[in-house]
Amino acid sequence: MLDRLFELTGRGTTVGREVRGGLTTFMAMAYIILLNPLILAGARDVTGARLSIAELTTSTALAAAVSTLLMAVVGNAPFGVAAGLGLNAVVAYQAAPHMTWGQAMGLVVLEGFVIIVLAVTGLRTLIMNAIPLALKHAISVGIGLFIALIGLVDAGFVARGTGTPVQLGATGHLAGWPVTVFCFGLLLMIVLYVRGTPAAILISIAVTAVLAILVNSLATIPSQAWGVVAPRVPESLVSAPDFGLVGAFDLFGGFARAGALTATVVLFTLVLSGFFDAMGTIIGVSDEAGLIDERGQVPRLGRILTVDGVAGMVGGAVSCSANTVFVESAAGVGEGARTGLASVVTGAMLGVTLLFTPLATVVPAAAAAPALVLVGALMMMQSRNVPWDDLDLAVPAFLTIALMPFTYSITNGVGAGVIVYTLIKAARGRFSEIPWLLWIVSLVFLAYFAIDGLERLFG
Repeated sequence: MLDRLFELTGRGTTVGREVRGGLTTFMAMAYIILLNPLILAGARDVTGARLSIAELTTSTALAAAVSTLLMAVVGNAPFGVAAGLGLNAVVAYQAAPHMTWGQAMGLVVLEGFVIIVLAVTGLRTLIMNAIPLALKHAISVGIGLFIALIGLVDAGFVARGTGTPVQLGATGHLAGWPVTVFCFGLLLMIVLYVRGTPAAILISIAVTAVLAILVNSLATIPSQAWGVVAPRVPESLVSAPDFGLVGAFDLFGGFARAGALTATVVLFTLVLSGFFDAMGTIIGVSDEAGLIDERGQVPRLGRILTVDGVAGMVGGAVSCSANTVFVESAAGVGEGARTGLASVVTGAMLGVTLLFTPLATVVPAAAAAPALVLVGALMMMQSRNVPWDDLDLAVPAFLTIALMPFTYSITNGVGAGVIVYTLIKAARGRFSEIPWLLWIVSLVFLAYFAIDGLERLFG
């Protein structure tokens, strides 16, 4: 039955690999259940109100579980779905200062609706298929570098420098137990993976998490040194969920409160970021999983994109910000996930956290981050598919790859690559090689990059 539902044999996988991959994805993305509430609760809306961390934690876990299970059943894809980083910052620091939290979440619901319309009409699929295959491979490579940087920063291995943008560790040197634990976990994971050990990533995360708990219990280490999650045995396993934010949104109130222009700019930013962040992640992770066909297309793409839009609406409806496909899904793919069965496991674990929220405090970044670094290395292998001897593709591919980690944004990388590809083809007079949709997408990205100036001009 599982084989029929999820096409296990057709995608060359097994139930065991899917379970391991689903668990790995959950452990790599579980931090969002704690981080998203901290980001949103750290801001005030126009009335000075703050959101409750307890309510946000419940909403974040609930929306992630529902959205990921939808992705499993409808999209049959190994993608975890949860509140998107970057999207929650737009809600907290761009929308909330001009409107109430309920009105800001109403814009998130509208963002999801727009994404659904683009998916159902087929426009979103057409845009994704219009992007050249070489740029799709570049997106995969760029995401690999991006998630590796996320892992290195989260673990404290890379930090903001005093005289340089980044440096090795917080002081220019590696110091402290959390970084030591991370290095141990990364080396262990590399050794197990290259030796072909089954469940290498999952084993490494578990072993490193246990080591982190032991180190934290024996040494005097400030909680903030570990990041969002400080490893410790929880005092209790069960906590009652608080559903106070579910349904607390105002669909169109933001336009009246903040003004049509401000609300439209926020909505445009949410749609564009959600659209292309998810697109880049879907392409990159699918490429790594070997799911992209010879035409460069992803199976069931229309369904996957529709679920992504529904997930955005779900996030707004429960007031946890827009949900989207999580780039950490690549960790599960690295462990063998190929189908929606892995997402069933991930979604079930996210659902469990509604009652067992304390368990989300067990795995620190030092234990989960090595998976992002290793998978980033694996995704870099897609660079061999970029024709580096063809300048028409090499330059936009390079910008796509470089700007994702350098600007900490998938959308920025995709936008730069598309604009420069279109410009190069036009400059060489090869207009027939530019799909008409790329002209429109390039103009949209130009507006996106110039949004601050446009807002000042028309504000």
